[in-house]
Amino acid sequence: MNLDLLPALALFAVSSSITPGPNNVMVTASGANFGFARTLPHILGIAIGFPVMVIAVGLGLGQVFVQFPLLHTVMKWVGAGYLLWLAWKLATARPAAIDDAAPAQARPMTLLQAAAFQWVNPKAWIMAVGAMSTFTTVGGDPVVEASIVAGMFAAACLPSVALWAGFGVALRRWLSSAKALRRFNLSMAALLVVSLIPTLA
Repeated sequence: MNLDLLPALALFAVSSSITPGPNNVMVTASGANFGFARTLPHILGIAIGFPVMVIAVGLGLGQVFVQFPLLHTVMKWVGAGYLLWLAWKLATARPAAIDDAAPAQARPMTLLQAAAFQWVNPKAWIMAVGAMSTFTTVGGDPVVEASIVAGMFAAACLPSVALWAGFGVALRRWLSSAKALRRFNLSMAALLVVSLIPTLA
């Protein structure tokens, strides 16, 4: 890898990790509904799952999509469908922080669920494929280059999603009623749907 590209890679990793997208919308909603401690597995799942996906793309999965573009299209639409389902679940969820009957129904994502979610997240695919195609070199060691890109994203991803979860926690003081929390969840569900538009356009 050309070391001159590292500052640009760092900037790309930070800017793409901290801007609104499905992961950040979901951890914000989780922070508001469940608090930071219960959202921590979700945060770690993103911070681990996305770099693993970047390595997989760097080791050849991206090339599979070049050979079979229909597969990429199918995965993109399956991911969009799953995100719409998550938006529906969020919009219709009973606020766990207030409603005593809700904890059996509503619970934060686990580490494994959040890590697995990266594979159906359209924005994550665009970030991974974009990073590997832009910041790696022809003839370079794919393992080393994929590890560098993944490491950069791991470093950027963890504080970024933690910041969004903290933002959700900070909003809890203004969401002290079930009605306010439901409105917030509806807003987050709408943002989740809106976050799909750039990736599907």
